[in-house]
Amino acid sequence: MKVIYKVLVFTVLVFAPVAVQAQVIISLVFGEALNSDKIEFGLKGGMNRSYISSISNSEGLNNFDLGFYFHIHMMNNSYLSTGVHVKSNVGATGMATYSLGDPDLDAVFSQGTLTRKIPVFYVPILWHQRFNNRWYIEAGPQLGLIHQSVNIFEAEQPDGDVSYTTKVQDEIKRIDMGLTGGIGYKFKQEIKSTAVGVNYYYGLVDVSKTPDFEIRNSSIYFYVKVPIGSGKEAKSTDKL
Repeated sequence: MKVIYKVLVFTVLVFAPVAVQAQVIISLVFGEALNSDKIEFGLKGGMNRSYISSISNSEGLNNFDLGFYFHIHMMNNSYLSTGVHVKSNVGATGMATYSLGDPDLDAVFSQGTLTRKIPVFYVPILWHQRFNNRWYIEAGPQLGLIHQSVNIFEAEQPDGDVSYTTKVQDEIKRIDMGLTGGIGYKFKQEIKSTAVGVNYYYGLVDVSKTPDFEIRNSSIYFYVKVPIGSGKEAKSTDKL
């Protein structure tokens, strides 16, 4: 119960407005306490390239991604893998612009490009299976809480590039949901070890509130996982 309580407190603190800073500080302070024989806790970071699969003229958008993870041991080399993508965006770029209702702005951006950026707190709930305690695969549902979505208008001008950002949260639903799966590799055969991997998220939910305009997010994640406060670990003797 104490471990569960600490996890809940940690999650609440990480979702504060200063999420990224709080995450790093709390990780360093509570890293040892959040790790146990059954639970591995750590930081997960990298980049992702996101797409809006339902918009044919859109291009992939590169994003920085940062979060934390928990691996909860279930049996043998099987784990429940969860956590939160705290600093995470989906969306797309390269789309045609639309009228902003201002003749001056429309004149500037009529031949520009539109980027739709959708920040999301994603929570994966994955079955994580290890092989020889090095390679692993994982898959399962992923839930997302959307916040502060924006459209970014960009255009080239004789005196330099210009941009204009408008908030569009009223046009986007609050909840996203889909499926995630991927593969990874642990650098050491120890139970708790730094790892690298790649995951793919496929959104099942249309997050657009606008009639006849569908937005379904997808994203490919390239990441590094670093256990925090794991201490000395005995090498795993489980072989598959």
